[in-house]
Order: sequence, then C-alpha cells, then structure tokens
Amino acid sequence: MRCRDAKRWLDARRESNPEQADDSALQEHLQKCAACRAFEQQQRRIDHLFCATVPAPRRVSTSISTDQIMRAIQQQKKITQQLEDIHQQQQNRVARLRTVGTAVAAIGFFTLSSIPLLLLAVTIIQTDLAVQILSLLNGVIDILIILAQYLQAGLTLVTRNNWLLSGIAFAVVVMMGMWLRLMRTPQEA
Repeated sequence: MRCRDAKRWLDARRESNPEQADDSALQEHLQKCAACRAFEQQQRRIDHLFCATVPAPRRVSTSISTDQIMRAIQQQKKITQQLEDIHQQQQNRVARLRTVGTAVAAIGFFTLSSIPLLLLAVTIIQTDLAVQILSLLNGVIDILIILAQYLQAGLTLVTRNNWLLSGIAFAVVVMMGMWLRLMRTPQEA
C-alpha cells in the first residue's frame, strides 16, 4: 500500500465512510510507515481539539431601563417629525420659487420685448424726441461697444487653450454640486 492511499483511507475513516476504509490493510501500513503513523496521530489530535467541549459563554445582563428606551423612542419620533417639517419647508420653498421665478421671467420677457416696440412708437410719433433720446444714449452705446471689444479680446485669449470650455465645465459642475446639496432630502440623524 502506498502512503497516498493510506492517507486517503485515513481521511475516509475520519469522515466515517466505511466502504473506503479497509482497516486491516491500513493497520499493516501504519505499523510499517512512520510518516503515516504521525499523520494519523496528528489527525487524532486535531479531532480531539475540535471535539473538546467549549465553555458556555458568560451571560451578560444589560442595564437599560424601560424609561431610557421610551425616551429614545420619543427622541426618534421628534427627530423624524423635525425632518418631515424640514422636507415640507423645502417643498414649499421650491413651490414659491417656481411661482416667483415664472412671474419674474414673464415680466422680464415682456419688458425686454416691449423696449424695441416703444422705441419704434416714439420714432414714428415724435421724431424730435427720438433724436434727443438717441443722442443721450450715444454715450451708453459707445460704452457698450468698448465693453464688447474687451469681451472679444478676453474670449480670444481664453479660447486659445480651451480655457473657456474648461471654465464653463467647472462652473456647471460647481452649480450642480450646489443644487444637489441644497435639494437633497434630509437624512435622519
């Protein structure tokens, strides 16, 4: 018998598989082979260690009173109510901002779209008044032209190395982060 077969038979006997464990041939081999005898003794020691009784765990008593549990439950209810109130306030704030934002956008759109119509009406009705208004706005128009030239020079400088695109992307990411931070639902403490 080879040592490999003996070890396999020892494993089979250990797992209580009697059809593979031939005890007479195994005992003969164990008397002749010191390595297999040492392996069998090692298996017996391991089995003895695993089968040894484990002491029962100590009983630990907790000292939490019913009053403490009830206070914790009341605090949890209070925190949950506060979080619901905050969530309701956020929803109300968003609803008000939506209403106000729509009204401001409509007023701004109608105001800006009525300026050219107003200038056209003034030009048609009173040409002298239109000339005076345009002469007063001459300085403002010159300033706007100068600002447009500065803006063009700045954009030319910024777009050379895609700085404008990077700057816009950074601004969008920052605004998205702020929006997510402000509009997140409150989490329980």
